[in-house]
Amino acid sequence: MASAQAALRREVRARLAGQLYDDSGSAPQGIAIYSLSDPRELRELRYIGQTRVPRRRLLQHLNTARLWLPDERPWWVRSPQLRPLYEWIRELYRVHGCLPLMVVGAWVSEDQARVAEQTQIRACLAQRLPLLNVETERLQRQLQLL
Repeated sequence: MASAQAALRREVRARLAGQLYDDSGSAPQGIAIYSLSDPRELRELRYIGQTRVPRRRLLQHLNTARLWLPDERPWWVRSPQLRPLYEWIRELYRVHGCLPLMVVGAWVSEDQARVAEQTQIRACLAQRLPLLNVETERLQRQLQLL
């Protein structure tokens, strides 16, 4: 299993540059608000997040998914709310040979990051996109009350 893991890490690192795009139109400064999507369906965003270092965060997502393990369900992810995200990443790789595409949509200051992320999540929910964020259900309820 160690050799499979090492081979997969090499493959991921070789493909990583093609999986990360900055579409913000601004200099990388502050906190990146990003989306993850299937590279075959770019407009169907699956996750919205924030990070200082997008490349490192994408690697964290891929490492957490443990693509080298044969099990389909990511039992090692402690929070059941996070499992759907990593099940999606694993399926994307296992079935389609794809890695998620990370697109940075904006760079914001640290004090604006949470609001910018929540605003993007709400916009995606209003479009009925199948987000896998933990707070999706709570925000959907809030949108229904408005």
